[in-house]
Amino acid sequence: MGIIKAAISSIGSGFADQWLEYIRAGKMDDRTVMSAGVAVRGRDRRNANTKGSADYISDGSLIEVGVNQCMLLVDGGRIVDFTTEPGYYKVDNQATPSAFSGSFSQALEESFDRLRFGGVPSRSQKAYFINLQEIKGIAFGTPTPINYFDSFYNAELYLRTNGYFSIRITDPIRFYAEAIPHDRDMVTIEDIQKLYVAEFLTAFQTAVNRMSVDGIRISHVTSKAMELAKYMGEVLDESWKEKRGMSIESVGINSISYDEQSKKLIDMRNQGAMLSDPTIREGYVQGAVARGMEAAGSNRGYGSSRFQSGGRLGRFYEYEYGYAAGRRLCGSSQPCKPGAAESGGAVPNGRPPDGWLGVQLRSAQHR
Repeated sequence: MGIIKAAISSIGSGFADQWLEYIRAGKMDDRTVMSAGVAVRGRDRRNANTKGSADYISDGSLIEVGVNQCMLLVDGGRIVDFTTEPGYYKVDNQATPSAFSGSFSQALEESFDRLRFGGVPSRSQKAYFINLQEIKGIAFGTPTPINYFDSFYNAELYLRTNGYFSIRITDPIRFYAEAIPHDRDMVTIEDIQKLYVAEFLTAFQTAVNRMSVDGIRISHVTSKAMELAKYMGEVLDESWKEKRGMSIESVGINSISYDEQSKKLIDMRNQGAMLSDPTIREGYVQGAVARGMEAAGSNRGYGSSRFQSGGRLGRFYEYEYGYAAGRRLCGSSQPCKPGAAESGGAVPNGRPPDGWLGVQLRSAQHR
């Protein structure tokens, strides 16, 4: 009795499969990399075929292929045909003849084959659609700082960065065979990106180091997104394009930050570079002197009468910051010379010893 019921069920499904089907891609957005074809039937009154097997494409079925899509016709796990050109394609499948093509007896034989497989078609035939659009918005970030030798600072610096990259599927057949699971009807980039992001970060560090070798300053890395994408393409071409059928399309960097030690080093070097300019250095010195005098003058112990030893200060700044700075402090075009009362504390040659200025100021104060 069970055999009869199974035969009736199988024949009923077999007859339904002989109707023409209209197949197109399922959900296909900018995050989808693969989607199985779906039959456009359901409650559509213009199409009476509502019982066709999901994995069974009838002879004469129509498949719609959209722009930036590759359709793979798969029979028993084997790709039997494909197209990347948008349009409509009619399936000519001799292995599953339609009852409306005059081969009714062969349709019954197919129903018998289904009976032997428990009512399941002996051949699983599906259409898969691969997204050929640019897959955008794949986030990445460096979990730990990566090293970058900057020849401008002549130092090993460490940076953190984050951003997004995009990929494009360049070989859909290889991508289908190597990069995605085959037990799903839809695969998004989130389903497979974990490994690829890890590989991307490894290649990213290699690309950044290559930019360092090319002499690009660390502060210019953000503006070199196009060059960085080129570097990434060169690094990942072999492992991604040749093995998985996809490639890096673009790389966008949100920001670059440095670790604390790198920040201190950059600030110190930048300040040193700024003070190497004589004009900036003199302005810096004069500002420092003015601030020091203002602070000292606001102290009761150091009134304006205490600073009559301008010659000493001028000579000190000659020693410390150069002839021009001391001359400006003295207000004279001549080198600052100690007065008669100050000559005993002057240092005629060489750099003043440590504490010289303080000693001279205290001496002037007691006078």
